[in-house]
Amino acid sequence: MKQRKDGRYKATMTYNGQRVPFYGRTRKEAQAKLNEARLKMQQGHELGAPKQTAGTFMDGWLGTIKRKVRPSTWDSYKLNVERARPYIGHVRLDALRPAHIDAAYTALLQRGLSARSVEQCHRVLRAALRHAVNTDLIPKAPTAAASPPRAQRREMQALDSEQVQTLFDSSQSHRLHALWVLLTTTGLRIGEAAALTWDDLALDAGRLSIRHTVSRQKGVGLTVGPAKTDGSRRTVHLGAVAIEALRLHRDRQTMERRKAAELWTEHGRVFSNETGGLLETSTVYRALQLCLKRAGLPSVRVHDLRHTCATLLLSGGSHPKVVQELLGHSSIVLTLNTYSHVIPAMHQEVAAKMDALFSRNA
Repeated sequence: MKQRKDGRYKATMTYNGQRVPFYGRTRKEAQAKLNEARLKMQQGHELGAPKQTAGTFMDGWLGTIKRKVRPSTWDSYKLNVERARPYIGHVRLDALRPAHIDAAYTALLQRGLSARSVEQCHRVLRAALRHAVNTDLIPKAPTAAASPPRAQRREMQALDSEQVQTLFDSSQSHRLHALWVLLTTTGLRIGEAAALTWDDLALDAGRLSIRHTVSRQKGVGLTVGPAKTDGSRRTVHLGAVAIEALRLHRDRQTMERRKAAELWTEHGRVFSNETGGLLETSTVYRALQLCLKRAGLPSVRVHDLRHTCATLLLSGGSHPKVVQELLGHSSIVLTLNTYSHVIPAMHQEVAAKMDALFSRNA
């Protein structure tokens, strides 16, 4: 039992995984309302949970999922709940309608948020309100009939094979050369590569194991946690180019360690900053842009090296299932949707093969 700043008392109980509040002008009144609700539940009646506001429900939902998702994911969920709260938080959960949701999206756009950010907010609200449906708090989710803005899909950029070779050749003296080689030839996520330790690599056997990833946690900074999904935990086979680059990188790192002396903090990371700590994303991005500029190549994001890997493999005839497993995608549908731009070329190749099989010489 707690007394609020407005003088009222607040008692709470858990119902369907949610914290439901009961308010009273006195401690006795709040306790009586709580006791009445418990009695109704014992008699088989539904608790008047829909009387809770959307804001109260979403707070409870955040508490429920906190132990189920990665800290960075939960931070994103909380951020989007807070963005929506001023517009729908005061509305009773059972009275929440698509019009309320749409009005919130309009207000967020007018506030200066991008369509992509509002679309992310929609995804979080959709997940929360689906939970409300699944726990019988409301009959249907109002987000189902809402109309979120459509964010313009970020254009994916990929280097062709000649450009990749140019990048490799021109960046050999750079301390992150092996990182460019690894990202482009294996399709690793930058967080996965940054989390690698030398114990994860078996260079003689030509493979590495993905078990962890680096992410940024609000209020904490860079942290190392488990890989993104079950599919993300995987073994990746290395080609000769990557193996050679990693061996040279290990020798270079040994020299860096000696140069840093007592400033070096040993964590066994394959890729680290100049004192052995975790690599900052901004540092990696700036380093890649410098290498691309020196090579006379177009500017691409670090993540585009992963796209380059997938595009080159699919264009070269690799089976999408193999590419899915290499990238650690949760499903082949995700792989095909992400790289649908490569599919037309594959269709043309199939048509040519059929012609070669069945066309007859005149």
